[in-house]
Amino acid sequence: MKTILVTGGAGFIGSHTCLLLLKSGYQIYTIDSYINSSPISLERVSKLLNNDNIHENLNIFKGDLRKESDIKFVFDCALKKNEPIEAVIHFAGLKAVGESNQMAIKYWDFNVLSTINLLKIMDKYSCFNLVFSSSATIYKSKTNQLIDENDEIKPINTYGTTKFVIEKMIENVYNSKSNKWRFVNLRYFNPIGAHHSGLIGENPSSQANNLFPQITKVAVGCKKEIMIFGKDWPTIDGTGVRDYIHVMDLAEGHLLALEFLLKEKPQSININLGTGKGTSVLELINTFQKVNNIEIPFVYTTRRKGDNAIVVANNLLAKNLLKWRPKRNIEDMCRDGYLWQIKNPKGYC
Repeated sequence: MKTILVTGGAGFIGSHTCLLLLKSGYQIYTIDSYINSSPISLERVSKLLNNDNIHENLNIFKGDLRKESDIKFVFDCALKKNEPIEAVIHFAGLKAVGESNQMAIKYWDFNVLSTINLLKIMDKYSCFNLVFSSSATIYKSKTNQLIDENDEIKPINTYGTTKFVIEKMIENVYNSKSNKWRFVNLRYFNPIGAHHSGLIGENPSSQANNLFPQITKVAVGCKKEIMIFGKDWPTIDGTGVRDYIHVMDLAEGHLLALEFLLKEKPQSININLGTGKGTSVLELINTFQKVNNIEIPFVYTTRRKGDNAIVVANNLLAKNLLKWRPKRNIEDMCRDGYLWQIKNPKGYC
C-alpha cells in the first residue's frame, strides 16, 4: 500500500481527492491549517468510507506549511509507523483572485513560502514525487480559442502569479536533480459541483468569491442575488465564459496523474484539466435554474480587475497521457452542488 501526503486535504478539492484515493487503496496522510477549510470535511470522508473499513487509512494532522517543523512532523510520524511518504499531492494555499490583488504579501506567504518548505522537507526525506495543484489563471487570455499547455504564460492577478512562480520553482528543482524528481503540474480550470451524496462540497470560510458558491447560496436563501461582473465581454451573451469541471472529475484527474507519475521515469510536465467546453455566466445560471427548478436573481456590475473574457481548456494531453475523461456535465454539476448546499445551508457547521 503506497502512502501519500495530501496538503490542504480538508479543502474542497482535497477532500474529494482524499475520498477517491482511499477508495483506490492508498494510505493517506493529510495536513491542513483549516484557515479556509473545516476538519468536518474529513470526518465526512471517513463516514462515506466507514462501511468499507478503509477509513482507518486516513491520518489527519493540523499544521501550517509555512512552518517546516509541521511538515517534518508528519513525515516523521509516517516513518515511525513504517509508512514512509512516497508522494505528495499539494493543494494547500489561498485561491481568491480578488483578495490576492489586495493582499499580495499574504498570498506570497501562504502559497510560495509554503511550497518552498514542502519541497525542502520532501528532499530531506527522499520523497521525489509531487502532483501540484496549479491553475489556468497563469495563462494569457485567448478569445475563441482553447488554451493548451504551450500557450503564453501571463497571469494578470497575484494568485495566478504565485502559481506561475511555484511552477518555475518546480522546474528549477527538477533540473537540479532530473534523475530523481517527478512533477506533474495540474492546471485546472473552474471546479464546481460536489460529491453526489451531498456530504462533502465547497465550503469557503471567507465570503464566496467564485460564481458557483454564490449561486448555491442564493438558492438556499443565504444570499439575495448574484452579482455578474460585466455584461460587455466579447462573448456570446456578454458575460464571462469559463470551463466548469465537476470536482469528482477533477479528483479522478489527480488520481490518474499520481499513478502516471509513480510509474513513469523522472520528469516535470504540465497538464490541463478541463472539459474543453465553455459555459457563460448566464448559461450556468440558466442551467442551474432549469435543473433545480428554482429562480436565481442577479444584477450586473462592473468588470472585476484580474478577470478574463474566455478561459477554456484544450484537454487533449490529459486525455492522451493520463487516459482521463470528464464524465459529468453541467447539469450534474448544478444538481450535485445544489444538493450539497441544501443539506449544508451553512456549510460545515
